[in-house]
Amino acid sequence: MSAALDPVDWLLFSLSKAFRSPLAVFVQIQGCVICLTLAIGWAFAAYVRNREINRMKDAMKCGNSFAFLCHDINELEHTNQVNLPRVTVVMPLKGFGEHNLHNWKSQITSLYGGPLEFLFVVESTEDPAYHAVSRLIRDFKDDVDAKIIVAGLSTTCSQKIHNQLVGVERMHKDTKYVLFLDDDVRLHPGSIGALTAEMEKNPEIFIQTGYPLDLPSGSLGSYCIYEYHMPCSMGFATGGKTFFLWGGCMMMQADDFRRDNYGVVSGLRDGGYSDDMTLAAIAGAHKRLITSPPVAVFPHPLASDLSFSRYWNYLRKQTFVLESYISRVNWLMNRGLFSFHCYLSWGFVAPYFMAAVHIAAALQIYIKGYSYEETTCTTSGLLLASCLAICTLTELLSMWNLTRIEVQLCNMLSPEAPKLSLDYYNWSLIFVALLVDNFLYPISAFRSHFSQSINWSGIRYHLKNGKINKIERNKGRGPKFTDLGGKHLYGKKGAPPKASFLSSLARSLCQWHQPKKYEV
Repeated sequence: MSAALDPVDWLLFSLSKAFRSPLAVFVQIQGCVICLTLAIGWAFAAYVRNREINRMKDAMKCGNSFAFLCHDINELEHTNQVNLPRVTVVMPLKGFGEHNLHNWKSQITSLYGGPLEFLFVVESTEDPAYHAVSRLIRDFKDDVDAKIIVAGLSTTCSQKIHNQLVGVERMHKDTKYVLFLDDDVRLHPGSIGALTAEMEKNPEIFIQTGYPLDLPSGSLGSYCIYEYHMPCSMGFATGGKTFFLWGGCMMMQADDFRRDNYGVVSGLRDGGYSDDMTLAAIAGAHKRLITSPPVAVFPHPLASDLSFSRYWNYLRKQTFVLESYISRVNWLMNRGLFSFHCYLSWGFVAPYFMAAVHIAAALQIYIKGYSYEETTCTTSGLLLASCLAICTLTELLSMWNLTRIEVQLCNMLSPEAPKLSLDYYNWSLIFVALLVDNFLYPISAFRSHFSQSINWSGIRYHLKNGKINKIERNKGRGPKFTDLGGKHLYGKKGAPPKASFLSSLARSLCQWHQPKKYEV
């Protein structure tokens, strides 16, 4: 060690030298490639969404003022509307939060012209959602066919899947399509019609799906969730066939459930933990078609008080789904996804640490007047850091551009709603979230792998051989709020909600009439 160098500087310069080794250079170039790959993927997704915007604009120029419902205004003729198939919307509910009333109202006020019924399914009357939905149904009882169903406790699968299957059992006998929606999905007036039209055009479609457009609330946790979902968004913005499936929006043939085609009912019921992963595995095993129309993107405002701990709980649930499987092939695919995602996550973060060392070393040389010869540093480290900075900026711009276009598309699909805005977009938090989320993903994935249990909305599920084999319910000992929506999970059976719930209800009603800038 040179006498002119103190220990900290020596360590810094030594690391900078080590990070110029062939392996380290490969890792840094790989980081640039990951950034550019994401940027290209988001650019293609933006192209697909923007193409739909241009189609709507062209239709409006040709006199179709209802382009947000359909491209061909003749489809709104009475002779076409009376022949539309019956659709049943099944919504498994758990808890009640600040955006739920807005979401439910957007769902039941759909402008779909065919027969339509809504089934809200709760675990019990203790669920705070039961009282809120009951009130909503009373308010719209003369306008919509809506029911609330108490499903009881699940014993062989997750509570969400249990609620979905109970809803399917109670759907109308003439229902042709069943649409599963999460209670945090905010529909556009023409969403159900668009999904149904695609099912009618192509009978080979097994499942139609969509994807949420996360709207961060301002906290780091909300930006981490936004960043976590964004890479998947390119898989749903294909304008057609996809291998991805989001459980928040799935339209299927009702007869597939009546007849248990391809084992959809038994696969979900017998130990199923994740509805979308299970159905995607069934679709892959039987070579069935999954599609995602370009208009199937839904605003998803995240809770205003979404903390970092709730983001961590959400990430744990997302990584845990890779531990569930229905076959040997499904297990192998999940192991592959597990390894690939973990490798890319830390392969994405590592170059930034190396770049920080290169920059810190260069600053020390400049500040203390060292020569490059006595520090063993070269400008190649700064060159690598500069390339990473350019690639990162390209990635961030591409992500922002896709979000901007999806916001514009959502505004056009819901013309009656307050306009969404990107005024709140925080570039610095986006960058921090990129690093934090990719650093934590492998940690969460390994923890899920070794624990084989997860707490989901106050219920702990234990897996064995990829299926649920034990369910524990310890009311009051788990979380009191859901992760993304911040929904209250508990209430009092058969009685009006507690004051805290009433306060939440009052806030939601106020936001219903006076939405924030990111609400629709």
